[in-house]
Amino acid sequence: MANAKKDNGSNGGGMMTGIIIASCILVGFFIWKVIMGAGSNFEGGDNTGHPLAGNYLAMVYKGGPIVPVLLGCLLMVIVFSFERFFVISKASGKGNLDNFMKHIQTSVAAGNMEDAITACDKQQGSVANAIRAALVKYIDVKKEGFNSEEAAEMIHKEIEEATSLEMPMLEKHMTILSTLVSLGTLAGLLGTVTGMIKAFGALASSGTPDQAMLANGISEALINTATGISTSALAIIMYNLFTSKIDTLTYSIDEAGTAIVNTYRKFRGSLK
Repeated sequence: MANAKKDNGSNGGGMMTGIIIASCILVGFFIWKVIMGAGSNFEGGDNTGHPLAGNYLAMVYKGGPIVPVLLGCLLMVIVFSFERFFVISKASGKGNLDNFMKHIQTSVAAGNMEDAITACDKQQGSVANAIRAALVKYIDVKKEGFNSEEAAEMIHKEIEEATSLEMPMLEKHMTILSTLVSLGTLAGLLGTVTGMIKAFGALASSGTPDQAMLANGISEALINTATGISTSALAIIMYNLFTSKIDTLTYSIDEAGTAIVNTYRKFRGSLK
């Protein structure tokens, strides 16, 4: 039953992710075609003409058909970055994580596990859930009277299992952000190549080179390069930021787990 629910949740989450990706691409195409390609942005009111002086929307529109793909990638970076920000912030809990960890360490060091559990209930979030699972296991093995090494192993295993349940939620969509780092660059490069093909095509034309076609080709190449680099740069920044936050959360769980195990060992040692 649990596996069935997990599979249903995974399928539903995958479908939602696909819808978000498709929506971002469609919105990117709408922005490119309707907003950037509006006649009011061009001389003579026709988007086949030259952009008005200083009109950057029209300039980006002239980047060609690769631009909506790049805009879709940029929107994906923004959407998934906001989604990861809210999820990871929720995983940290309601209160300040550093203050929570200090409270947990103080309570554990004093052997006051009930107070630590109460703090976890108030904090909530992935970190508090994993630590709470270890604290409950600590109380259970203490009542059952296992020896130090058996108890330490059980507590350690419990916190590993609790962490493994929380990590998929924290790392979800991180693969998409890492993929967009490369995809943004490659899409921008593709647009650059197509633009240069047009530029060289204008130079290779018989007679006098078509200067307008040459300028459009070079402009398309540079616009795609700039948009692709911007998308990749934002994706790299957000991916590294969220990876750092996830590592901090994982370290907090491991630190608390180690403190709980060491406290139990001291407790069993004092009984011998």
